[in-house]
Amino acid sequence: MSTLGPRELKRDIGARLFKFRGDIEAEMAHYHPRGQLIITSYVRGVNAYIEEARKDPESLPIEFKLLNIVPEPWTPEVVFSRHQGLLGNIGDEIDIGRAVALLGAEQVKALSWFHPNDPILELDPAIDSALLFEPILELYEAYRRPVRFEPEDFVASAGNPGQNDFQNWAANQDREDKWTAGSNNWAIKGDLSQSGYPMLANDPHRTQAAPSLRYMAHLVGPGWNVIGGGEPEIPGISIGHNEYGAWGLTVFRTDAEDLYVYLTNPDHPDQYWYKGAWETMRVIRDTILVKGQEPVIVDYKYTRHGPVLYENPEKQQACAMRCGWLEIGGSPYLASLRMGQARNFEAFREACSYSHIPGENMVWADKAGNIGWQAVGIAPIRRNFSGMVPVPGDGRYEWDGYLPIQAKPNVYNPKSGVIITANENVTPAGYDYPEALGYSWSDPYRGNRVREVLLSGRRHSLADMARLQTDYLSIPARQLLPLLMKVDLKDAELIAAVSYFKDWDYQLAPNSIAAGIYNEWERQLKKAVSDKMVPQQARAYLNPQLKQVIDWLYAPDGRWGEQPLQARDAILVSSLQKALRELELRLGSDLSKWEYGQPNYKHITLRHPFGRAVKEDIRAKLEVGPAPRGGNAYTVNSTGGNDNQSSGASFRILIDTGDWDHCLGTNNPGQAGDPDDPNYRNLFKIWAKDQFFPVFYSREKVESVKAELLILE
Repeated sequence: MSTLGPRELKRDIGARLFKFRGDIEAEMAHYHPRGQLIITSYVRGVNAYIEEARKDPESLPIEFKLLNIVPEPWTPEVVFSRHQGLLGNIGDEIDIGRAVALLGAEQVKALSWFHPNDPILELDPAIDSALLFEPILELYEAYRRPVRFEPEDFVASAGNPGQNDFQNWAANQDREDKWTAGSNNWAIKGDLSQSGYPMLANDPHRTQAAPSLRYMAHLVGPGWNVIGGGEPEIPGISIGHNEYGAWGLTVFRTDAEDLYVYLTNPDHPDQYWYKGAWETMRVIRDTILVKGQEPVIVDYKYTRHGPVLYENPEKQQACAMRCGWLEIGGSPYLASLRMGQARNFEAFREACSYSHIPGENMVWADKAGNIGWQAVGIAPIRRNFSGMVPVPGDGRYEWDGYLPIQAKPNVYNPKSGVIITANENVTPAGYDYPEALGYSWSDPYRGNRVREVLLSGRRHSLADMARLQTDYLSIPARQLLPLLMKVDLKDAELIAAVSYFKDWDYQLAPNSIAAGIYNEWERQLKKAVSDKMVPQQARAYLNPQLKQVIDWLYAPDGRWGEQPLQARDAILVSSLQKALRELELRLGSDLSKWEYGQPNYKHITLRHPFGRAVKEDIRAKLEVGPAPRGGNAYTVNSTGGNDNQSSGASFRILIDTGDWDHCLGTNNPGQAGDPDDPNYRNLFKIWAKDQFFPVFYSREKVESVKAELLILE
């Protein structure tokens, strides 16, 4: 890599291997009838700034100055890049395959929460299980992981030799984001709202970082009057409303990735066996410039299924990955260009049919009184396999096309008057195309809490919606604590700790001692039960969800031993003891100081990618925080499982379709990307306090709060 040197070479190879190589004009036209004009105009606008900045390097953002580089001009490929396919599952596919190789398919099913359908997990006899434990995904993982900056990457005055903290933080992000990336959204009919009109709420959960990942924007032009959250590298508004309706998104688990394993020709390693004959891989030769050394010549190889990730010529093996997101239309969120002009739910569904990546629950609410839900995302149809484990690439396991997106689950004006999605399975029972659904979904707790509140029988205001988006009630706590409270405790320390739970309202709120004790106990309990149920050799590949853990605790069976109930109670107590030891090490022996939401226990500092590799004064400028937080990965206000919140809702929007000026939002930490700009971090404090600002829409209201006017000529 010409900027960061040979350590990032595999990232460059992976990124280029998975580059979209289809018809560029067809690709741009997919996202909007005038997609080519929109995308190329957007690129010209970016390049106009780049051209000015290259003439005056002092005007460049601080990141370029620290790295001592200048930006290169954009091309349309930047706009419709695949963003690494966003939420891929190929890593899970390999892990499940490894677990099956170790334990067998049925035991893996017993240790996993696959639903609503039962997947085929048996490995084909042609698969060499030893291959699954080789570094098959090295290139794939290299280009998906966060960029790691080191002190020597920066100008001499900026580098900080103590960068290990950042590396540890990046690794934690990888582990946590796999389980907590998601979102909440919901829509309610007018007869459930105080305004009498439908309301919509959305808070997408992504990595928390500085600068902001999304930006609040209001796009006005001929045929456009749309406001909401946009992605910084693409045109359009991915979440928001126009003058007719509003929309929001959450992740709908869809599997658009498969790993194929091939037998290769010992005399011609670029050939693989397919349907009784040798086929030749397509090979593209490339030259990569590498800082500090000679250019590297690389061959990218492709089978009929996709990019070749791994080869072992000695064993006549190769692995390739089929990715739905490499088809035309695989750029995340870019189809929102069509959504921004929808005037009713049918037009919105039509726009959604162009949204291939990621799989999403698109929820709609309009001024005419309607609400709707359409699941989107490119969904391969697999007739004879599940896609949950690797399969041979010899032609016996093929995708039978893609399910039309409008045939994916959807609903319009449900009798309940509410639509709620929170990454859990909300597919109707008896859905006609089970082979196009995913098998793994998020725990149900966030969605169940939202249902509990919205279906309580009262009318809801926008302020109620704001309280629900920032709700810290833990349904797992409500389920787990009754088990613990029934145990006859003898130890005085345990009795003292449990006394904090007696009148607790199950809110994981900052400053709550009960929340502090419970959260650490939940962590220790989940680990202890998982370790008991999952054999040691498979623990690296199977991580039972909390829903499974609670089910096992409520119905202990023979796997717990001859006395399952006593064994269950013993693990409840021993995990509490471990939690108290951990809290004592971290916070001291005084229980009254074990509050949730403090610098050593549940807080947030927004990390910048450079943060741990630059000197302290620069880091202080780039990073934002700290601030106390509450919640965890299972509360509606999802704050993840790490003590420093690294994922959750940085962008929120609450919409009353009866009055477009009666909307609320937030965008953490601010609207600007320049740390010297006051708008870089000005929204952090209100976000950290779970507060909002008004999102005005009418020209009159917007003008009334105008702070600055910039006219481009």
